[in-house]
Amino acid sequence: MKIRKELWFGFGLMALILTPIALLTPWGNLTNGHLGLLMLALIVVAIMLGFPTAFTLMGMGVMFGWLAYRSVDPDTAVRQVLDLMVQRAYSVMSNDVLIAVPLFVFMGYLVERAALIERLFKSLHLALSRLPGSLAVATIVTCAIFATATGIVGAVVTLMGLLAFPAMLRAGYDVRLSAGSITAGGCLGILIPPSVLLIVYGATAGVSVVQLYAGAFFPGVMLAGLYVGWVILVAKVWPDRAPPLSKEDARVELPGKIAPLAAAGRNAFTGLLAAAGGRSLGVPARTVLGQLLVTMIPAVAIAGMVALTWLGATRPAEVVDTSGLQAAGFAADELAAGQGLAEPEDEGRTGLAEPPAAEGDAEPKSAAPGVAEPPGAEPDAKAAPGGKDAPAAQEAAAPEVQERLDTPTWFWIVAALAAAAAVLTYVLWTWERLEIFKMLLSSFFPLAIMILAVLGSIVFGFATPTEAAAVGAFGGFVLAAAYRYLSNVRGARRGAKGSPAASTLVDMWGITKESSFLAAKTSAMVCWLFVGSSIFSASFALLGGQEIINRWVLSMDLTPIQFLLLAQFIIFILGWPLEWTEIIVIFMPIFIPLLAHFQIDPLFFGLLVALNLQTAFLSPPVAMAAFYLKGVSPPHVTLNQIFGGMLPFMGIQLVALALLYLFPAIGLWLPSVLYK
Repeated sequence: MKIRKELWFGFGLMALILTPIALLTPWGNLTNGHLGLLMLALIVVAIMLGFPTAFTLMGMGVMFGWLAYRSVDPDTAVRQVLDLMVQRAYSVMSNDVLIAVPLFVFMGYLVERAALIERLFKSLHLALSRLPGSLAVATIVTCAIFATATGIVGAVVTLMGLLAFPAMLRAGYDVRLSAGSITAGGCLGILIPPSVLLIVYGATAGVSVVQLYAGAFFPGVMLAGLYVGWVILVAKVWPDRAPPLSKEDARVELPGKIAPLAAAGRNAFTGLLAAAGGRSLGVPARTVLGQLLVTMIPAVAIAGMVALTWLGATRPAEVVDTSGLQAAGFAADELAAGQGLAEPEDEGRTGLAEPPAAEGDAEPKSAAPGVAEPPGAEPDAKAAPGGKDAPAAQEAAAPEVQERLDTPTWFWIVAALAAAAAVLTYVLWTWERLEIFKMLLSSFFPLAIMILAVLGSIVFGFATPTEAAAVGAFGGFVLAAAYRYLSNVRGARRGAKGSPAASTLVDMWGITKESSFLAAKTSAMVCWLFVGSSIFSASFALLGGQEIINRWVLSMDLTPIQFLLLAQFIIFILGWPLEWTEIIVIFMPIFIPLLAHFQIDPLFFGLLVALNLQTAFLSPPVAMAAFYLKGVSPPHVTLNQIFGGMLPFMGIQLVALALLYLFPAIGLWLPSVLYK
């Protein structure tokens, strides 16, 4: 019965598309423009019927492209449409931006198989246990971090559905809230870099992927923060939907080695200092020093951030030496006056003759290169590198050492706040928090360092997205190997047979093989989509469909804000029956040419589109995130319950869109600062 309802819903949408086309199209007097609009409607219906998107785009593009060429010259239509296919396919193959897609996807699959997600979720769950709705909050935060590392929506939703969904249901959480938290959090990979969507949009719109990554950072964090805020609000207002953790679930097991120290006092920092000073209570000195070093990591990190802040705040202003530019300006003036390029007057000498010796130049010149100076001849002191004037010249050429600026007042405020944070950290540093911090060190921080290294190198211009993706893929391989090795070492301690190193090699062979296959499959889908959309867009333009849409939009005399609202409303509606890939490759080439007329930044438009297209994974009937979760959820959880849990988070996405409309600096501030 449910399938029948979904089919009726899909057929109803197709009827809404086809009915106006059938009634309004002048079938007796079809023009190329009408054929273009008909092609656009048919491609949506064909995709909704389940035909492969890439090959449907190519088939429609070739058929309607042949009709466009046939209306001009029937004899050469076949050859021209085949030439169009080859040219468009080659243009996609030569697009350097797309090289980053398989590398980022490969990195994501490696990280997914690094056996990291379970440890990350558990450590975040314990770290956030004091917050209302802590399980759901930990789920969203884990999804955001994991989505940043992978960018693969299906993988994140599936893994969190296996790990977090049963835990939340056992804790008494509402099914809808649990399902909504997992599906909404898993879809953050669409927006948060390194997002494949942003790469595809950048290649389609001709926008810098680097700037898109910088611009999408704060909107992604804002959206994740709104999700967390909603969960906390629900847990506060309706505690029965997200009950607090029991003492048993929130309890942290302490290692037996430090049990005497934990029994002597609650504060881990003072206890370890006392143990290092002599009161070790039988705990080995090696254990005490190791625990104390781990305890000092927050202080070292805070001190390092304060030092970097001071270096940036007191950095001397760069002084640009313009003397060379002035000399070049004088030379240009002389050239403009007709001097400098004229041949010297040649009175009876050939053009290759040596110039006459200057007055007072008594030293003979060498007749040819390689002829030695006569013995005893002294070189010109001024010309020689080590002559008398050389030290003075070097001293004059040496750059001036600039003193640092005075330390600003705001830095002392920041330093005082950092010191207060450090003191508060160690006042509250219990033995349980020390264990949670150690769990975060082994799960969250390695992943965070890899993410920061990849995204930081892109955003700050140290590497292109392709280069950073290659480094990230290597980092994902190293991370997966390290965690597999540690897992095998723990298994060997429990009595498992085989060498940990040999077992790790076998595991990594299987992981690399499977990740390579999945990355190639996903990348092939994206590249074929690009080929199909390129052929489709070319045929659509040949038929004049783009021109008709442009004239229609311009005839409405919209303001830029009205155009943005109209475009985003259309994209929001398209997100119901279509996936983001189809919307980007089919409809973005229609909207992008209109941006220049309305003076809209394509970067800002891309951020709005990326935020809007979160709905493509959260809105029925497609809502792929719901089907991913349904595939791994317990049998009693229905698809309607999952859809119901998604709806509040769809509303939050609309709030985020409105905030980005009202405050464009959320997305444009960071690119404007980094890429002035």
